[in-house]
Amino acid sequence: MTEFNEITPEIVEAFKAIVGEANCQTGDEIGEDYTRDEMPIYGSGKPEVVVLPASTEEVSQIMRICNEHTIPVTVRGAGTGLVGGSVPLFGGVVLCTMRMDKILEYDMDNLTVRIQPGVRLADLAADALTRGLMYPPDPGEKTGSVGGNVSTNAGGMRAVKYGTTRDYVLALTAVLANGEVVRLGRPVVKASSGYSLMHLVIGSEGTLAVITELTMKLIPKPQADMTFILPFEDIEHAIGAVPKIKLAGLAPQSLEFMERDIVDSSAAHTGNAVIPTNVQGNEVGAYILVTLDGNDEDEIFARAEQLAEIADELGAFDTLVIDQPSIKEAVWAARSAFLSVIEEEEKLVDEMDVCVPVDKIPAFLEYIHEVGRKHEIRIRSFGHAGDGNLHIYCCSNSMEKDAFLEKVDAVMHAAYAKATEFDGQVSGEHGIGHAKKQYLRESLGDTSVELMAGIKQVFDPKGILNPGKICS
Repeated sequence: MTEFNEITPEIVEAFKAIVGEANCQTGDEIGEDYTRDEMPIYGSGKPEVVVLPASTEEVSQIMRICNEHTIPVTVRGAGTGLVGGSVPLFGGVVLCTMRMDKILEYDMDNLTVRIQPGVRLADLAADALTRGLMYPPDPGEKTGSVGGNVSTNAGGMRAVKYGTTRDYVLALTAVLANGEVVRLGRPVVKASSGYSLMHLVIGSEGTLAVITELTMKLIPKPQADMTFILPFEDIEHAIGAVPKIKLAGLAPQSLEFMERDIVDSSAAHTGNAVIPTNVQGNEVGAYILVTLDGNDEDEIFARAEQLAEIADELGAFDTLVIDQPSIKEAVWAARSAFLSVIEEEEKLVDEMDVCVPVDKIPAFLEYIHEVGRKHEIRIRSFGHAGDGNLHIYCCSNSMEKDAFLEKVDAVMHAAYAKATEFDGQVSGEHGIGHAKKQYLRESLGDTSVELMAGIKQVFDPKGILNPGKICS
């Protein structure tokens, strides 16, 4: 491990000369937000300095200084991560990109947009709509930055049809650890020109380079969409419908699953019971939430009829059409509130963002609930049924933190081992950070992780970029 140096007053003054005194914080000026991300259980770290640059050139100057003096740099966007990725484990500098928040240029002929990394997801999505365009990636946390989404390759609810964030990055500008500026990718669809260095940076969680500009692909906004709730007796029946829906060629925009427990909590939390728990006299145990979109309403209605037939064949209590805009908004707001609900109700929370093949979801959930009961850990889950991405939360209101962490570690070792057995992945979209490093190594094996470490060494020989994360 590299031995890092402390930041001298002279270096602080150099930072202030670059970004301005108001955008360089030290000591008691540094707010708690800069010490951690959204998952408090993964700890915090106090940086010596927080800098908020406004341009690629300012980032380059900062990185040259940090590289020269071997100062660790933790790159941070909006801080909505869930794996401790923006915790400054070694102090040093937190480089926050949230002043770099401009939508720079649309290219309407090529359906692209050029942005800075601090643009928030909700702002890009809304601005694109005003131009008749859609930015398809739809992670649950809309206040997150697009740069952060790229750094973890976030997917979200539309990934089943439109893919993940990676699929929409055409080019990016990044600053290397030594301050050198590189432009990776090009605003074209096809590329077969040597190694794809851009795709190494995507998903690297700030360990390889600092992203300072992005060229993102857009699509024409679908002219219509419809949302449906399919209520089932239990999760096994609910998930059983997913392959049938996909194989039928219905091309759902989103295909989500929810267990009854989290729906009840969301209703209590929001005061809005928009998702019914009793349908035609049947108590609902699990749900599939489906959105169909397209440019032809008649064609969507035809697919909706087919969806209803499939749901009926597979034991759904009904196919509930959510056609009023206000109710549809409330349903998706309830879905988006799940994490907030869990954090509100539970004293201690840890999470898994695991991916398994769709047909393995029921068996995996049954297994993890069993493991949770064994270790006296409450398991709460929801996720993206269409792509097998499960958000599983380990919770307790009665344990002390140390006992909780010990039991959760046992639960996670078991869960990730089962996911590997099912040909799954440790993370679908939240990343690795420092919280999931050991599980990544256990899942992939030493050789794969050491290859990652070798790539890290090439990009960042001194190991100053986000040290202690993923493979470092």
